[in-house]
Amino acid sequence: MAIFRARRVLWRSFSTISSHPLRVCIVGSGPAGFYTAEKILKTHQGSQVDIIDRLPTPYGLVRSGVAPDHPETKNVINQFSRVAQNGRCSFFGNVALGSSISLVELRELYHVVVLAYGAESDRVVGIPGEDLKGVHSAREFVWWYNGHPDGRNLDPDLKNTDTAVILGQGNVALDVARILLRPTSELAITDIASHALTALEQSSIRKVYLVGRRGPVQAACTAKELREVLGIKDLYIHIKETDLKITPADEEEMKNSRIHRRIYELLSKAATAGPSQPSSGQRELHFVFFRQPDRFLESYDKKGYVSGVHLEKTGLKGIGSGKQIAIGTGQFENLSCGIVLKSIGYKSVPVDDLPFDNQKGVVPNVKGRVLSDNSGYPTSFENGLYVCGWLKRGPTGIIATNLYCAEETVASLSEDLELGVLASTTRLPKLGRDGLLQILDNRNVRVVPFSAWERIDKEEKRLGSLRNKPREKLTSWEELLKVAGSE
Repeated sequence: MAIFRARRVLWRSFSTISSHPLRVCIVGSGPAGFYTAEKILKTHQGSQVDIIDRLPTPYGLVRSGVAPDHPETKNVINQFSRVAQNGRCSFFGNVALGSSISLVELRELYHVVVLAYGAESDRVVGIPGEDLKGVHSAREFVWWYNGHPDGRNLDPDLKNTDTAVILGQGNVALDVARILLRPTSELAITDIASHALTALEQSSIRKVYLVGRRGPVQAACTAKELREVLGIKDLYIHIKETDLKITPADEEEMKNSRIHRRIYELLSKAATAGPSQPSSGQRELHFVFFRQPDRFLESYDKKGYVSGVHLEKTGLKGIGSGKQIAIGTGQFENLSCGIVLKSIGYKSVPVDDLPFDNQKGVVPNVKGRVLSDNSGYPTSFENGLYVCGWLKRGPTGIIATNLYCAEETVASLSEDLELGVLASTTRLPKLGRDGLLQILDNRNVRVVPFSAWERIDKEEKRLGSLRNKPREKLTSWEELLKVAGSE
């Protein structure tokens, strides 16, 4: 009952406001959502901002995406926490857009709605065998080891195979490889989910293959992530010498990108720095370039399970402006494994009554203003509706990228207010928070306010202290809601 009592206290405290403030609802409490809230609160004095999220916990990918051995990256939570504690800002967790409340209803309740709910699905490879057991998306695996309540039951089989194949060579792919290969004694002092730590301690995985369609010059990771995986203790690194040969087109790419040059230099150094063969029992990381998946292979012994990947060799073709794409050569080879993790990109999902570009996986927009259709021509905008983060630009960039993204969206919102574009929405008072909580109460939605999240936070830290961890995450919806509702 404490969750409901907390809600009524919030309700009473804001029902006494008699002025006509700008009422804003932000859907999504990850970096894009919190940076947007922070900017609106600073730019528009007197505005009221409500942040809703389908999870009982705030912070989005900072909590469920950032690797457990990257605690410094999570420090931004302190900044977001201060935003949530602002008297003009409220967080309401366990509120799902579409099922708890519709977009149409939110637009009736608020002057402005900003969609920042990110990307909670995956791009598909679209080849035979993708539905075999043992083929997972990297997002699912990341949610699993980070204690996301929707990832708890993934249960990847790490016992019955010694080889994992990761499709992709971006930062998420490197995170996944590092978690599979890093000594569990080092992971044990992080906030990794306890079920994942137990599985990794019992893991038989000794070889991890990172497979990329293009070459080492085009690898999509950052130098920091690459250095970290290359620096794992007692790890054998293998890169084919022939894959490191570069062409004039590669030289041109490196000339135009210091990051690409640095990546190539790190890979070249790693290829020659260690022994030519792994020692007995040593864990191995293999970088496989110029290969693309053609189909997933089914096991003869275990019907319905993956046993490898049929790969096509690729070559590079210039497409102008210094860029090269991978094209198949018609030559194939098999790579045996017992688990495949697809790290080929996250994908946003649409909701009812929202224009959506299914091909790009984004909401069509111009500088954060939502377009009425996805034709690409800015003919008309959805009045009072904005977008930020991955839903706006696609799943690219780092946490800080969302700061600049939010600044652009809020600048568009501010400009529209100044020019009177939002006059039809803002000239009348809106119910905002009061109306939202009334609807959710009528539908028996268990709203989790920020004070209830603080109880979750406190309990996770208490449990973590018993195990020499910064926190022990509660990983089921039942646990989270139980602790949120307790006094």
